[in-house]
Amino acid sequence: MRDLKPILLAEDNLKDVELTLEALAENNLANLVTRVGDGVEAMEYLRCEGKFKTRQPGNPAVMILDIKMPRMDGLEVLRAIRSDAKLNKLPVVILTSSREEQDLIKSYELGINAYVVKPVKFSEFVDAVKQIGVFWAILNELPPE
Repeated sequence: MRDLKPILLAEDNLKDVELTLEALAENNLANLVTRVGDGVEAMEYLRCEGKFKTRQPGNPAVMILDIKMPRMDGLEVLRAIRSDAKLNKLPVVILTSSREEQDLIKSYELGINAYVVKPVKFSEFVDAVKQIGVFWAILNELPPE
């Protein structure tokens, strides 16, 4: 049996954080979910810096990333991840309310693994997050670090 890697959730909207955590819990995912509130914190987590300097090294199973965040937005985070040899294979799923075509195009140009627009209806949101969690945290095979 393989070790369960954590899920990194980069989201500044507390309501969306609550809904995402609830959706993952409804599917009984045993992966630890670490939440960061902006892009700077996300990079500190991934690089084991700042308040995360004592965490166990290693990449999460998947990063669920919002685009619209303070200090460093999701596209800047994605650019930093894809340019870092230690992080560039990390699966990153954008989960955003943005339907802006330029965000979608730029995300794929920067190497996003999936782009999911947050559904408005609660049941659809829960279903979308469940599917993200099951596929990326359980079914997907990661390359060795």
